[in-house]
Amino acid sequence: MVDRPAADGPTPVRRLAASPLRMGPASWLVPVRAGLVTVVAVLVLALLVVVDLSVGDFSIPFGVVVETLLAGGDPGQQFIVRELRLPQTVVALLAGASLGLAGALCQTFARNPLASPDILGVTRGASFAAVAVIVLAGGSGYNGGLVTGRLQQVGLPLAAFAGGMLAAAFLYLMSVRRGGLDSQRLVLIGIGLGAALTAATSWLLTRARIMDAQSAQVWLNGSLNGRGWEQALPMAAVLAVMLPVSLVLVRSLNAMQLGDDAARGLGVRLQGTQVMVLVCAVALSSVAVAGVGPLEFVAFVVPQVALRLTGGSRPPLVAAMVLGGILVVGADIITRAVLPFALPAGIVTAVIGAPYLIWLLVRTNRRKSA
Repeated sequence: MVDRPAADGPTPVRRLAASPLRMGPASWLVPVRAGLVTVVAVLVLALLVVVDLSVGDFSIPFGVVVETLLAGGDPGQQFIVRELRLPQTVVALLAGASLGLAGALCQTFARNPLASPDILGVTRGASFAAVAVIVLAGGSGYNGGLVTGRLQQVGLPLAAFAGGMLAAAFLYLMSVRRGGLDSQRLVLIGIGLGAALTAATSWLLTRARIMDAQSAQVWLNGSLNGRGWEQALPMAAVLAVMLPVSLVLVRSLNAMQLGDDAARGLGVRLQGTQVMVLVCAVALSSVAVAGVGPLEFVAFVVPQVALRLTGGSRPPLVAAMVLGGILVVGADIITRAVLPFALPAGIVTAVIGAPYLIWLLVRTNRRKSA
């Protein structure tokens, strides 16, 4: 495994202990440290899921929660765990996993830690399209925190995907030059695009009826309250398709870390791979935004945390996906059981991610000035 090229010298080589993983005709070389981090993260995620199902207005012991999930427990406990709490927990897990994987793909694709769907404006494009559906649908579109009926199942996810894809296409076309993708240009254009889409979303809210604007604003805060299987199923379907596609792209992503010219020399179809990575990242982030609203900074922070835990040369895809689930499920626990008042999960993730963004910017400026 090879690190990114240094600015003032040859590319350093980092040799990490790794073991092969084979699934049918496909195979991957998995670093041992990354595999151990992923296994531990899966265990922590399983523990947080049990905690999330056990806490609330009516607490249920951990052992009873596990027994209920395995078709045990009394009818009252089954109703609370399976019908009331499990759908929201599954939505939190899937949203975090989708955003974590999307962020890892974007940051690897651009070779820039600032390149995540929320920083680049992709999430803002999905949010703008979804709010347009909510506002233009009027009273039939959004009510009490849930998009109902056919609009929720079909219209909102499609609108969010279309908005995110259009934003990503504009961003890509504006950032590509003859020499390849300019990552600094990508981030700068993405920040400007996000600001413009945020202003457009605010304009939509000012033109909407009061009830529709209030409902859309609740959704824009990234709330997990009241989420059910109708939000979980689209996220599960997209994740089931995009995760294998992302794993197939791993070898090309590793080659792209060496630079565009080196990747072409290794036989990577650069533009085709970049488009596929963008499609995967946009689909994952858009379906998460459609289900729970924009959960700020999850796609930005999680891949960098995974990178530092695994010690690789790029954000690990599977580890970032699992850590994303940990962050959002943890935010759900905080908003429901730790805080004395109700708070959208998106505010909790923003409180965690904003200081990290400031630290990363300061650290980057110090490196450039050194």
